[in-house]
Amino acid sequence: MAGHSKFKNIMHRKGAQDKKRSAMFSKLSREITVAAKLGMPDPDMNPRLRAAVNAAKAQSMPKDNIQRAIDKASKGEGDNYEEVRYEGYGPGGVALIVEALTDNRNRTATNIRTAFSRSGGNLGASGAVSHGFERMGLIEYGAKAGDEDKVLEAAIEAGADDVESDEEGHEIWTGIDSLHEVARALEPALGEAEAVKLAWKPNLTTEVDEDNAATLMKLIDTLDDDDDVQTVWGNYEIPDAVMEKLG
Repeated sequence: MAGHSKFKNIMHRKGAQDKKRSAMFSKLSREITVAAKLGMPDPDMNPRLRAAVNAAKAQSMPKDNIQRAIDKASKGEGDNYEEVRYEGYGPGGVALIVEALTDNRNRTATNIRTAFSRSGGNLGASGAVSHGFERMGLIEYGAKAGDEDKVLEAAIEAGADDVESDEEGHEIWTGIDSLHEVARALEPALGEAEAVKLAWKPNLTTEVDEDNAATLMKLIDTLDDDDDVQTVWGNYEIPDAVMEKLG
């Protein structure tokens, strides 16, 4: 699986911690508010908002919290967040794309640059690594949605481009323009997705050895702990044996 999948699995294990859960809810709320401000405050009329609400529900975020985030946008309340993307290289030459929502670009850039430098990596200019990724739509389902054959058949019927499955669940890839159309088409067969979003899919992956993997995971943890960072994408491939040693 691509780097982002490994990252997702690690975050699932850490997600039981109350502090992590609170931070996750904060980030989900921020995305909901931004999505509602950019379009209609009705999830049925706003694909990005619908995806944000579904992501929040998948993480068991209380309905009151979700509605409060939407109401903030409707009333013009809350901070005005700007979408910013950072690109750089981490340990072992791994390419990383960091997506953030920030109300202070200087603060966010400084924090991310510091995180990269402390891990022996370096932050590059816009476009430094994104040429090695493809911008695509990503629909995520847990393992309970069905086995690989069932999901593959549903994905083909819905018009998806590719499917990647493992014991954790399923990732269904689509073109950007067809993301929400495919997501809706999957629901009768698989139910509501855990996540529907735009993603960065690496064209090629880089295998990371044990020494670099530990430092890389520390860097990703640091980035994820930053309140402004929404998602970290990477082209890393960490062997299962190394992942087990990292715990």
